[in-house]
Amino acid sequence: KRLGDDNLCNTPHLSPCSPPKLGKKENGRPHSHTRKGCRLVFDDELTVKSSNQKEQDQVHQNQVLSSAQKGQESETNSEPKCPPEKESVRVRLFKQEGTCYQQAKLVLNTAVPDRLPAREKEMDVIRAFLKEHICGKKAGSLYLSGAPGTGKTACLSRILQDLGKEVKGFKTIMLNCMSLRSAQAVFPAIAQEIGQEEVCRPAGKDLMRKLEKHMTAEKGPMIVLVLDEMDQLDSKGQDVLYTLFEWPWLSNSRLVLIGIADTLDLTDRILPRLEARENCKPQLLNFPSYTRNQIATILQDRINQVSRDQVLDSAAIQFCARKVSAVSGDICKALDVCRRAIEIVESDVKSQTVLKPLSEGQSPSEAPVPKRVGLAHISQVISEVDGNRHKILVCSLLLLTRRLKIKEVTLGKLYEAYSSICRKQQVAAVDQSECLSLSGLLESRGILGLKKNKESCLTKVSLKIEEKEVEQVLKGKAF
Repeated sequence: KRLGDDNLCNTPHLSPCSPPKLGKKENGRPHSHTRKGCRLVFDDELTVKSSNQKEQDQVHQNQVLSSAQKGQESETNSEPKCPPEKESVRVRLFKQEGTCYQQAKLVLNTAVPDRLPAREKEMDVIRAFLKEHICGKKAGSLYLSGAPGTGKTACLSRILQDLGKEVKGFKTIMLNCMSLRSAQAVFPAIAQEIGQEEVCRPAGKDLMRKLEKHMTAEKGPMIVLVLDEMDQLDSKGQDVLYTLFEWPWLSNSRLVLIGIADTLDLTDRILPRLEARENCKPQLLNFPSYTRNQIATILQDRINQVSRDQVLDSAAIQFCARKVSAVSGDICKALDVCRRAIEIVESDVKSQTVLKPLSEGQSPSEAPVPKRVGLAHISQVISEVDGNRHKILVCSLLLLTRRLKIKEVTLGKLYEAYSSICRKQQVAAVDQSECLSLSGLLESRGILGLKKNKESCLTKVSLKIEEKEVEQVLKGKAF
């Protein structure tokens, strides 16, 4: 594509339509006498120019200005030859890839960052545990608990990445139990990750024996098995979880087991038999929810990595931190809210900047002052997110009542359906306790009916308004 001086579409004497096709001889670089019109200026074009090029541009600009002044003097005594809108103007295109907004959104993602502020103590415990067991070739188990978005998986992933560069002689297997069809499916998944054909072939108890034999073999590296969302392996009699936690304590075992889940008392409540055998009990580490100050520190740290000029206003960061910490302390939600708020401002600035003529006396090298994300943008995103959560919960209830052909369902089943829908639609889901509070809010508005039970998961939930009314409200394609 032709850009800048080579773009014949920008010459004033041509019609605004696309240029006619040219022959091979004509289809080349335009001659020097070609009249120049609008010039498209990109930010990166300005930064890479050398000092000689800048001097040439300055001389060329002075020539253009002097010729324009002469033209204006001659036009005072005669009629103008072209209308005002055809005058030569320099304009700036909004180049999306290089903006401060794009960079800010990149550092506000939920991928594993290089630094994890406010989690130094927890990371020291995990690092010491892994070094002790990997370097000392000593089997063991560790259980990480904490609410969603408290940095459990991110901290462990960061440490494992760093240890992989420092320490040799261990193999890491990471499985998300949410993706397994059943609790028993964890064993074939482990066998597949180990990558030995003779281990993968048998099924059931034979497969478990083969895995035990492989993990207790004298030769071989230490195996670090990470099971994220471990509470999904809940099964009848808890045979799966008992088997996994007993593996590190087999004779000559090379397994270091690390379980991650939201439930604080999983090992005490589901695995009471582990208490009887002191060696089998895993080391426990709880991740508390982030406080307001910690969330604000993390957001500020991320933004400082890419932008000297503050993209997010400090008041907006504090407001976001206060709102998120009051509800859940989920850092993933705080990052998501800020990212969406930046997208709103970016879209607004983009619409104002594309092909906007520079004001008189403004140099093309001067970048437009970016608009900051303020309190109003954060508040707008939070209200939209909360509104969508209510709608998804009502949608989930409507789907369940139709599929099961019943008028009321337990909160436990409703939460399962809600979580499944959120995963498929790639939307952040709330935890079960927050789901109960959302249901209570919808009950106060007369949308849902609740029959409370001592156990919250057995609370009966029903729809109090007509299905047609719900469909009328949720007309959008997504819902």
